[in-house]
Amino acid sequence: MLEVTVSRVIKASREELHAFVSDLTRMGEISPENKNTRWTQPGKRFTGRNAIGPFYRWSMGGTVTENVPGASFAFLTDSPSETHWRYTFEPVEDDTRVTETMRKHAPQIRPVVFLQDLSGARDRRAHLESGMRRTLERLAAKFENAA
Repeated sequence: MLEVTVSRVIKASREELHAFVSDLTRMGEISPENKNTRWTQPGKRFTGRNAIGPFYRWSMGGTVTENVPGASFAFLTDSPSETHWRYTFEPVEDDTRVTETMRKHAPQIRPVVFLQDLSGARDRRAHLESGMRRTLERLAAKFENAA
């Protein structure tokens, strides 16, 4: 199993941050891998387009598994990836701690490992942690630079 968790305190309300993150059509604005996402069943099913480097590109469907305004948002990507992504929003004085967690139970399939090698993302854990930190930095910038 692969699990990575990162957190960041952001100067914004839980409700504002949840509203942004749960609108997956906006994820491409903050994620270094996600390029765009569209709802196939609004609020429930989606398809996202992703990329690592110039050669490794893929599309992935998924299903929202949890959506509690101001508290949490989660989704599970379809097979063969079957990755669970979850965001939680907890108050920290007047700010919000956003925690992003990804959990993958299925083993990597060989073509994916080859493409990760080609893209320079061989250490998937380190690559994910770095990307998730950048995602939360970009999320913070959306709110803190707008204030």
